[in-house]
Amino acid sequence: MFSIGDFARYGGVSVRMLRHYDALGLLVPAHTDAYSGYRWYEAGQLARLNRIVALKGLGFSLQQVGEILGERVSGPELRGMLRLRSTELAAALEADALRLAGVEARLRVIESEGHMSTHDVVVKKVPGLRVAELTAVAPGASVEAIGPVVGPLFDRLDTLMAEAGIEATGPGIAHYTPAADGEGITVHAGCQVAVDPGHPGAAALGLTITDLPPFETAATLVHRGPMNQLLPSLQTLAHWIDAHGYRSAGFARELYLDCPPGGDWVTELQEPVTRHQATPGPA
Repeated sequence: MFSIGDFARYGGVSVRMLRHYDALGLLVPAHTDAYSGYRWYEAGQLARLNRIVALKGLGFSLQQVGEILGERVSGPELRGMLRLRSTELAAALEADALRLAGVEARLRVIESEGHMSTHDVVVKKVPGLRVAELTAVAPGASVEAIGPVVGPLFDRLDTLMAEAGIEATGPGIAHYTPAADGEGITVHAGCQVAVDPGHPGAAALGLTITDLPPFETAATLVHRGPMNQLLPSLQTLAHWIDAHGYRSAGFARELYLDCPPGGDWVTELQEPVTRHQATPGPA
């Protein structure tokens, strides 16, 4: 027989862990001294210990290990558990790969620019929302082309919502779509509301009540400052998307979180993205 210390050494585990396995009934000593309480193990028990260690290494909980060793899990159930564990590990590997890509991209930015960017990009799901909106066509997608269009739209939107008796339930939001004639960009100036799409007052005043779909995956960045200084933030977001193995799936929405006088706004840019199939290259 082996003392608990020798058995732990041969099995590659700690004495504390062997005591824990004993308490759970996973690996009961072959003999326990009635007076001293000292535990002794047989050589044949190393096989069971190895199974416990191997199953733990696959990520199974000790409760699951006990059910497997106690043959309380059928063959099909065990295969199902292993398939589930395989899926969990694959998801963890993908998440770690994304974190690694993020670390490497951040290192490249620091090495090329000499400092850490103050813009942090977060990938998340953006929920859908209902908005009252007005639209107009801008001659292009540049900040200079959109600015003179979107400002007056929001001013008129505020006026019409007040006339229709519609209250805002959240921040304003701008989104963009290609113009119907293929020339320029359609600017949508909206405000979150909780009214029916067929609201008679809205329709009479030319307001459209529409539901913006959610973005299952969006790269988001918070821009602080005037909207006429939005271009660097948009470029930072575009660079991050490319460097991290994503591709844009549409125009970024602009969620106006805080709009104090003086132009020191807080705006969240929300750009829908999809993953590249290929591994991303250097930025």
